This record gives sequence, structure tokens and C-alpha cells, in this order.
Amino acid sequence: MDITLELKKRITNQHLTISGSKSETNRLLLLQALYPQLKIENTSNSDDSEVVKNALFTLNESTEINVHHAGTAMRFLTAYFATQENKQTVLTGSSRMKERPISVLVDALLQLGADISYVEEVGFPPLKIIGKKITKNKVTIDANVSSQYITALMLIGSTLPNGIEINLQGNLTSLSYINMTLSVLHSLGLKAAFNDKIIKIPFEKEIKKDVFIVESDWSSASYFYSIIALSAVGTKITLGYFRQNSFQGDSVLPEIYKNFGVQTTFQNAEIILEKTSNVKTQTFNFELNNTPDITQTLIVTCLGLGMTCNISGLHTLKIKETDRLQALKNELEKFGAAVAITNDSIHLKNKVAFSINPVEIETYQDHRMAMAFAPLALKQPLIIKNAEVVSKSYPDFWNDLKALGFCIS
Repeated sequence: MDITLELKKRITNQHLTISGSKSETNRLLLLQALYPQLKIENTSNSDDSEVVKNALFTLNESTEINVHHAGTAMRFLTAYFATQENKQTVLTGSSRMKERPISVLVDALLQLGADISYVEEVGFPPLKIIGKKITKNKVTIDANVSSQYITALMLIGSTLPNGIEINLQGNLTSLSYINMTLSVLHSLGLKAAFNDKIIKIPFEKEIKKDVFIVESDWSSASYFYSIIALSAVGTKITLGYFRQNSFQGDSVLPEIYKNFGVQTTFQNAEIILEKTSNVKTQTFNFELNNTPDITQTLIVTCLGLGMTCNISGLHTLKIKETDRLQALKNELEKFGAAVAITNDSIHLKNKVAFSINPVEIETYQDHRMAMAFAPLALKQPLIIKNAEVVSKSYPDFWNDLKALGFCIS
């Protein structure tokens, strides 16, 4: 489904409620499967979370589980099914999923004694997993590839008879997501310690707290930060439900978007975003090693404001739903921007003149490409290809944009 997106009237102060964090929800769903007394409120309604939920609670009798494009599901479920004694499972996914490496996690689980083999190409899904009781408890893993590999081990750690000790090698990427996992474990009363690149999690028979209310998704909020940044001074949007002391790494958005004249006010579990001033600086440099998921949003904001932007710490983006660095370069250049990419950075030199003619945005089966570019409809009409891809993380996105005054056809 392709859509044409443009703004017909000025945005007025609207109140939107964003569904629960996909990252928190997926961690909690796995913990709920391990500790069935856990009750979760305000869960994400994303496709990714539905995939995890179905795999754990609906499709549990099936020997083959297709996670489609859900990378988080592939990684978390690999660790989970490795611990399910006497259960045989084949984890597979889309053609893109079969191109996304998983050997770092599989090798770590094999160190612990898991029974996992590759069905097709070595190092990539599909995986054949025969669940067994895992008694080894020490594992070494590369920390500079994906934090989700580490989180997958952390989530099963407290149910292993001897717990788990994870030794991290190399520079740790996406530290904020490791800290989120630690915070979720701690909030349920599970012990977990992280010191000097060693994570220790002892065996725990039960959780101490059995209800968890999921915070709304800060990654999803990022698109509204971009909309406010590209709007006139005085424009406001109110979003719920958000905590000032968030577990989510992308909660750095209020600080980052101060650079673009956006003020964030926390009030009664909501945030009020207001454009309070125009941008005075023309060049920004950002290091997003801990929060790579907001890269697309941030660089599109800079494009819309006519700024030059340099973003580094992005080595994980090449193994996401698409090669996000190359995809960004392709689409940003359609607006006349000069874009250079390396293995872990993107550089935007911007002298864009927007027009009344629609620009066609390819989404590459990547939800964040669709949503990150959408705010540019404030500057000129867009055609978003395969717009339904947003359901991966934010199914209500286009309806929420309509509520703000965007015209979608």
C-alpha cells in the first residue's frame, strides 16, 4: 500500500497515547513465559510483539515458528527454546531474516551446552533447536555486535539451575539496552549485577513482583519530536504514557531535541512537546552508539531544517531490517542532499530546496524508514511506498498523523 502524505492545515495541540514500548514488552513476554505468574499491562501492539507472544503462548505446539522480519524475536526465542527441555523447534523468518547473522548468539549458547544447528547457511537462520537442561553457567560473548544477543542470555539466566555469568569482550554497543534489561529484571525482584564487563545473574525460582506496567515507546515518540522541530514556534503535542526516569535508551530525546528548539515538559505521566525557538546552529555532531534506532529520525530532522549533520556510532545499522545507512543515503539524495556513509557513520551536507512536487520514499521493508521520513510532509508532499510496514512497531502511526492534521490518501 502506497500513500500520499501532506499537511493541509497547521498542527494544533493534540493529545496522543502511544502504545507500550516494544523493547520492554518483548523482554517481559519472554520473562512471563519463564515466570507465568507475571502480569503485563499496556503491552505494545506492534507486529514484533505479536510474533513473540504467538511463539511463546499460541504456537507452542508447533515445531516450526516463523518470526518474519522480527529480529528481536529471533534472538530472544533462540535463547528461550534452547532451555525448553525435550522440545524441538525450528526458528525461521523472512528472506531478509535469513541474511541477518546470528552466530554470535548461537556460539554463546553452544558454550553453555545448548543443542542448536543451522538448517541452511551456517551462521544464519533458520535454526534447529532441541531444548535441554543447561547446567553450565559461564559464557564469553562479543559485545560489539548487538546488545540483543546479550539480553537474550540475560533473560534466561535467572531460570538456569546455576544462573549465568556473561563475560563481555570488546567495546559494548547499545549499552542503554543492556541497562534496560537490568532494570526490568530488578523491577521484578530478580538479582542481576553488571561490573567490569561481567554480568552475573543467579538462579531465582520466583519473581518478587508480579505486575509490570509497560511505559510507552520512546522510539515511537521520536517521530513527533521531529514533527515539532519542523513546525512553527508555538506548536505543541501531548503524548502519554511516559516516565521521566525511563528504562529506555531513547529517552535521551528531550535532551537531543533541545538542539532543535523543542522543549519537553513532564506532567502527570505525559510529555508536552513544544517548539519554543528556531535553530541557531547550522552543524550538529551526534554519537549514537547507545541509541542507534533514532538515527533515521534525527538525520531527517536535520534535512528538514536545512542543517549539516554528522552522526557516528552506527555499525549495527547495516544488519537491521535493511542496511539503514545505504537506505538513508538513497532517500536523502532524492531531496538534493549530499550524503556520505562509512561502516559506522553518516554525514549530511544540506542545501535542499523543497518543492510542491511529491518525493517518493522507498521503505525497504523497514518501519523506521517510513516513519522517520513522514515529518518531511511538513515541507513538501511525499509518497510513502509500502506504508503498511509501520505495523512492525507502531500500527496506529498513520491514524495518529491524521489526528494531527496530516492528509493521507
